[in-house]
Parts: sequence; C-alpha cells; structure tokens
Amino acid sequence: MAKTPGKTVKPAGKAALKQKPAALTQLGRRTETPASPEKARLETVPNPQTDVLYVARFTAPEFTTLCPVTGQPDFAHLVIDYAPNKLLVESKSFKLFLTAFRNHGAYHEDCTVMIAKRFVDAADPRWLRIAGYWYPRGGIPIDVFYQTGEPPEGLWLPEPGVAPYRGRG
Repeated sequence: MAKTPGKTVKPAGKAALKQKPAALTQLGRRTETPASPEKARLETVPNPQTDVLYVARFTAPEFTTLCPVTGQPDFAHLVIDYAPNKLLVESKSFKLFLTAFRNHGAYHEDCTVMIAKRFVDAADPRWLRIAGYWYPRGGIPIDVFYQTGEPPEGLWLPEPGVAPYRGRG
C-alpha cells in the first residue's frame, strides 16, 4: 500500500517560525569556493511548513573529490533526501560545500557519511538518507548508503532514481 505524501504532523510551534536564522552570508553575493569541506559553511533558513511531513531532495550528479592515495579524481552521483524539521539547508551554501570536496582527498565511504553528518548538524532534520553512487575505481563501483534511522511513519519516499552501475553492456 502506498503511503500518502504530505501527511500533516504536529507543528513545531509558532516560535520555530519566528526564530531568525544566522545571517545568510553566501546567497546573493559573490562567494569564493571554500578551501576544504571543513571550512565550508552550510547555511539554513526557516522551514515555513513545519506542520507538514515531506521530503526535500538534493541531487548532485557530478560530485567530485580526490582519491586520498593517488590524488586522482573520483566521481559520484549523490542523492540526499531529508524530512525537514525547523530548518532547511540553503541550496547555494550546499553547492559550495559540495564543491569544496574537489580538492579534498577522502575515501568514498568517508565523503558520503561526512556530507550526511554535516547536513544533520546544520539543519537537524526529522530524518535524512544519502545515497552515493560512485563511479568505478579499479573496476569496482562503490555505492554508499546512510540514513539517520527509520523514516517517520507516513513519510512518502521516492526511489533514488539512479540505476546500479552496468558497465559497458
């Protein structure tokens, strides 16, 4: 039986909507790419729909980082689904955060989980999952999946929409 999207849940409260986020320092301004993921700032804005259980998705089909051993580029297709609580992650800051990985050396598993943890630290969502579909390294594709726990009851979850690696055939 399919779950119904947009289930109404208990509101987070009017105070949540009145909370002012930290000043946005990147949106609407010329912003340099952060030197590293650690120096990148994930910014948030208030969620105007705190009384609705829904999924927001970020898809990064051209994510790039470096192999920590060889320094060669690694590529992934990332799909991040989250059920917002009081805050939304502002998309420009998220793009800059992901771009900061271009000169960062880390294993696929570390990058994928690090992105999820930073996202959770910034926005404190009700729930989050990330799927990292990594292109082959040494002939082996590595797919990495992480979620913060069981999805909230009644949350409609779309499929990630990324086919498993099929090689050249």
